[in-house]
Order: sequence, then C-alpha cells, then structure tokens
Amino acid sequence: MSCELISIITPLYNSKKFIEETIESVLNQTYYNWEMIIVDDCSSDNGIEIVNHYKKQDNRIKLIKLKKNSGGAVARNTAIKEAKGRYIAFLDSDDLWHPKKLEKQIEFMQKNNYAFTFTKYQQMTEDSNLIDKFINVPEKISYRKALLINPIGCLTVIYDTQKVGKVYMPLIRKRQDYGLWLKILKKEGYGYGLNENLAYYRLRDNSISASKMNLVKYQWKLYREVENLSIVESTFYLGCVTMSKLLKIK
Repeated sequence: MSCELISIITPLYNSKKFIEETIESVLNQTYYNWEMIIVDDCSSDNGIEIVNHYKKQDNRIKLIKLKKNSGGAVARNTAIKEAKGRYIAFLDSDDLWHPKKLEKQIEFMQKNNYAFTFTKYQQMTEDSNLIDKFINVPEKISYRKALLINPIGCLTVIYDTQKVGKVYMPLIRKRQDYGLWLKILKKEGYGYGLNENLAYYRLRDNSISASKMNLVKYQWKLYREVENLSIVESTFYLGCVTMSKLLKIK
C-alpha cells in the first residue's frame, strides 16, 4: 500500500469539551502520514488552547483561525484550500475514529482504484458512551441515488484529489457536506462504501441537526439553490427523503 499524505479537515467551534478526544483518535491512527488541519470558527471557549498544546507536540497538527464566524462550510473549505495531501478526509471536532480507520480505508481505495469512499459508523452519546446504533452503507451509490437518500457520514469520507481534484463545499449553513458528495458523484459517477464500523458519531442536543424543520429547510435549499433542480424534482426528492426518515430507513 502506497503511504500517501492524507489531509484531515476539522472545523472547530466551541468544542472544548470534545476536541482533545478527537485529536487523540487521530494520533492513535496506525496510518502515520497525515496532517490535521483544524480551522477555528471564532470559538468563545478555550478549545484553541487545547489545539495549541497538541500542535506544539506534533507538527502534523495545524491550526487556522478565521477572522469572523463563518460557519462549517467556510471552515472546511479553508482547510481544503490549505491541504497538501493527495487524500482529503473529514473529522468534526466532536467525532472519533477507530485506530485503523485511515489504514483500512486507504487500502480499500488503492486496492480497488476508488476515488470517493465512506464507511459504516456508530453513534455515541454526548458523554462518549457507544450506543447500539450503526449506520450501514451500500457497496456503491450514484448521484441520483444520493438525491433520494444520503447514507454518507461526513466523519467517514475520504476522496482522492488526484482523481477528482480539490472539491469544495457549497456555502450553505447545513447540508454542505451532502452538497459536496453530490458534486463528487456528478464528476466521478459512483462513491463506494466500506461496510466496516470505523468511526463514531457524537449525538449532541444543541446541534443544528437536532431541528427537524431546519433539516427540511436546508434539504430544500440544497435541491433548489445548489443542485438547481426543478420544483417538481425537488418536491419528489424531498418527499422521498422525508418518507425514509419516517420509516427509519438508513
């Protein structure tokens, strides 16, 4: 397996309680050739002090501070722009990785010549207690299929810039990661799932995701303003997504 540089994209906003554990899950990776680019979106806590502590100990950890609060899309795009790695991976400041996550996923990509991949993941509580809730992934997904349902967790994605170039997130407040996956799928054709549990997603009550109405609003915004779908198409896809949530289809 070729040990190419991986750039890990981590936006930081008031995650003092979690960022240490997140960084430790990166430091514990069996794949060593990475850089972790943390972009602070004007946090009001002292999370950046924790980042600076680790930064002094390991020069693979980098910190960028935005001048004004701009949201997750701008923070992630800033990191992608600065990234030097062939591979781009995403890990939010409150999520965690299995120690072999990078090793196994890069091997999966290189063995099969895949440009865009994602993995199964598990949910955990705000206090890092794992719960019996796993998000399984399909073997592959197309652009049209992804419009109907998004099984791709941001904390699991890796894409290959040598194959698809640097691809950036649309500047919307929510669903920007989903918008990025759709961009890549339009360019590449398919994304491929490694159905092995390699990441842990933290459930937080105060997240934007917690509001169901916000999810509907931003889903509509994604279809209409980012993907430029017609009202008929947008209504159809939004109905499918809503129904899948009601039926708890993952």
